[in-house]
Amino acid sequence: MRRQILAPRPGWQAQMESIGFHYHTIDGTYWDESRCYVFDEAEIDMLEATTAELHAMALVAARHVIRHRRFNEFAIPDDWVPAIEASWDAHRSNRPEGFTLFGRMDLSYDGHSPPKLLEYNADTPTACLEASVAQWHWLQALRPDADQFNSLHEKLVSAWRSLRTSSGETRLHFAAVADSAEDWGNVDYLRDTAIQAGWQTYSLPVERIGWNGRAFVDEFNVPIERLVKLYPWEWLVNEGFGPALLASPMRVVEPAWKMLLANKALLVVLWELYPGHPNLLPAYYDPEPLGSRYVQKPKLAREGANVTLVDGAAVVATDGDYGAEGYVYQAPARLPRFGTDHALVGSWIVGDAPAGIGIREDGSAITRNSSRFVPHYFE
Repeated sequence: MRRQILAPRPGWQAQMESIGFHYHTIDGTYWDESRCYVFDEAEIDMLEATTAELHAMALVAARHVIRHRRFNEFAIPDDWVPAIEASWDAHRSNRPEGFTLFGRMDLSYDGHSPPKLLEYNADTPTACLEASVAQWHWLQALRPDADQFNSLHEKLVSAWRSLRTSSGETRLHFAAVADSAEDWGNVDYLRDTAIQAGWQTYSLPVERIGWNGRAFVDEFNVPIERLVKLYPWEWLVNEGFGPALLASPMRVVEPAWKMLLANKALLVVLWELYPGHPNLLPAYYDPEPLGSRYVQKPKLAREGANVTLVDGAAVVATDGDYGAEGYVYQAPARLPRFGTDHALVGSWIVGDAPAGIGIREDGSAITRNSSRFVPHYFE
């Protein structure tokens, strides 16, 4: 694993916009092709195998939480426990009610030591357009002789096709908050993969979804059979229409059981079940076992919000609105530094299979929403 400095392609902005990647420079540089990361084939094989193993372990942890009813540790409202259990049973029975599309694991990996799981973005992962189509177009333009760990697009289309066959449904509604260009870039891309799989699709802001007393409907009063949301479950269950979600026949992607994988309490349960595993970091609900060096993370935070790095008397923290749900404490795994930047590997899962990686860089040791996406290839 190494970083290579490059000259950005002339007119790359127009090329990215032609594939629907319009948010490449939101809040400054986001897509950054002034550098790339280069791996060898053995490193890619190892990242793929590690991702598959960690996902399988996460499923075991979810089953453990459900079997032992440890929902309070995950800040799950009591009313939602039956929905989680039912959707989990459906998933394990391969019924469409439990269908899961994708997720992204954030890994610390330096090319030498085993990758370490930092967290699992299993509910509303973003950067899928960048990791799939955008960096593939970049590869074809600059290094068509090389390869890339990237089967995201094909696997997404295949997953949608399988769901259409198994469910007998024909219609999907896609939703995100109205004013997020980045979220809509991801939603529009996911919608395109569903269209390629033969679905009839609609999109609308979350704020314009209605409830008619029997079903959730779109702005044209069309019932929403299955909602594909880029809107966190923990926000949904606390909305005024939360009780209606429990009564509604609407199915949701991601399903309710993914609340367990998307919660950082998962890190504590994983360490309990697999202590000493080379791809895990020690994690607890209390910092004491970790001594004077640890990372404090809210169970439900996103994009690096409210994270605190403690190294003795040295403390680095980010702002945010999370933490009321409680914290986990994880042993630190310093992200590898290249120049003045820290690199984070995001490893994708589609269904239950690894599907590729994307690299994000940040000048801070905490990867925030201001990080930059950097393409990769292997040889």
